[in-house]
Amino acid sequence: MSRSRSVTSSALGVDRRTVLAASAAVSVSAGVGYALRPTDSQAASVPPQAPAPAAEAAAASASPSAAPVAAPLAPYTKGTTLASVAAPRSGSGYHRLGSAAGWKRVVRTDLAAARSGRAGRRTSLAAFVQLTDLHLIDSQHPLRLEYLRAASEIAWRPHEALTVQGAVSLIERVNSLRAAPVTGAPLDFVVTTGDNTDNNAHTELDWYLTVMSGGRISPNSGDPRRYEGVQNSGIPLYWQPDAGSRDAYKQRGFPHLDGFLAAAIREVNSPGLTLPWYSTVGNHDAMPLGCYAHGDSWLAEYAVGGRKLMELTAAEATRLQQSISQDKDPRGTVIRDLLKSKTRAMRTVTPDERRAPYTPAEHVKAHLDPAYEGAGPVGHGYTAGNLAAGTQYYTFPVAENVLGISLDTTDPGGHYNGSIGTAQLKWLDATLRAHRDTYAIVFSHHTSQSMSNTRPDPAHPRERRHTGAELTALLGRHRNVVAWVNGHIHRNDITPHQGTAGTFWEISTASHVEFPQLARVVELVDNKDGTLSIHTTLIESAAPHRTDFTDLSQTGLAALYRELSANARFDGARLSGEAKDRNTELVLKKA
Repeated sequence: MSRSRSVTSSALGVDRRTVLAASAAVSVSAGVGYALRPTDSQAASVPPQAPAPAAEAAAASASPSAAPVAAPLAPYTKGTTLASVAAPRSGSGYHRLGSAAGWKRVVRTDLAAARSGRAGRRTSLAAFVQLTDLHLIDSQHPLRLEYLRAASEIAWRPHEALTVQGAVSLIERVNSLRAAPVTGAPLDFVVTTGDNTDNNAHTELDWYLTVMSGGRISPNSGDPRRYEGVQNSGIPLYWQPDAGSRDAYKQRGFPHLDGFLAAAIREVNSPGLTLPWYSTVGNHDAMPLGCYAHGDSWLAEYAVGGRKLMELTAAEATRLQQSISQDKDPRGTVIRDLLKSKTRAMRTVTPDERRAPYTPAEHVKAHLDPAYEGAGPVGHGYTAGNLAAGTQYYTFPVAENVLGISLDTTDPGGHYNGSIGTAQLKWLDATLRAHRDTYAIVFSHHTSQSMSNTRPDPAHPRERRHTGAELTALLGRHRNVVAWVNGHIHRNDITPHQGTAGTFWEISTASHVEFPQLARVVELVDNKDGTLSIHTTLIESAAPHRTDFTDLSQTGLAALYRELSANARFDGARLSGEAKDRNTELVLKKA
């Protein structure tokens, strides 16, 4: 079967564990702080009809008089972490960022030998960009867990008001990539792997879809004239950027920035992606705070109401943190009772119905809204078939003879770790069998190790839930699976898997809310020697590495977003992963 395209003859394409864990071993909101069918004809398991390739879509939207652009020579490393990376400068206290040497590419032969001369033989099969764990945050939302900062330093981020500016800068970076870094082939599409929003709020969903599709965003809720949240509360536990007081963060060297909060809620303009994009659901997209099952009417009313709890004692915060991290409160009973007991300690804020949680059906409907179509496709993978079936998983064409499969690994029963239901698992197995002569790339939010939550789905209480180990075993029974691309853990981590019939690579990518704030370009190539290679190349946002505290423009805030995140916690090197988890060539045998 012919599965390859020549790199030289290809047309050039156009240019987001838990907070609640008692230890700092994982990200504060990687797990907590939150279809079957890409066309109507996909209601069962029929493969989707391929949309126009990225290059054709771009050409269709370009001016008829636009002159053709010659394909760049490979490698095309501009704007990638092969060229340079943001890194803290030496010194103590608050670290300013600067540029450091890029990360070299590591060849991994865990699954197959790398044969000499392959660079001269290879042909490109597919090239795309993965964004994950954007965590667009309505930082003034009443139902947030900032007060857990009393128990853990990483339970709140001083840069949370700038997630929209940071995400827009990442879109600008993706749009600037004129080709794939290794082959120079056109980029086919962009895919998100979940936790696009943070708190399952309509405000955040609108911001996310507008960031991706293009348009103007006011990253503000409640009072349209001013910020109302912990960062102008006067509580010294949080960074108070506009105040002259010596809060806990200024004691560490964080700056005093007059006008910061007014700038943070100012209107932002997103160009939108120029490539087609697809969306995968994560636990923060599916459930309030990424861990509470839907259904508590009191919490839903609190989310849109006019009262907000902003502080707890360390002991109270620790108890709440443990109840979530130990999976003792999947339905939000503990936090509801706590909030009810703290009514007198709450502060007044402006009510806002837009902060209401959204349901899975509303999530799909929003993607289908023509206002968010952008570069397409309509629904960004989701279709009316998903609405009818009540699903959020689907297939889509990656490229000629390469199929994409987007899974829903969230557990509606509650908690931030995931699992997969029997119906979806059977659908996946049937889909892979039906496409046995097509390479398959699987996308999900959760990793194989974080799919440990098998609590029943309230909508399907008798359906069994399956772990990551079971999903890994299923994928390993299909020779056409080449990669499983995911997020959730906020850390770069690449794992080889040897199955009973085939081999594949699990590619987990760091978030865009924690430093080093990364996304990843993935290229699948045929080496013409009995092997395939998957090249992974990390990218940062387009914001400059160096910041200017007097620059509160949209770009200046995006740069500050990165620098603040670098100072919010001190395990950026761990989240970056080892060299073998960053810029890589992953070799595997050809099916």
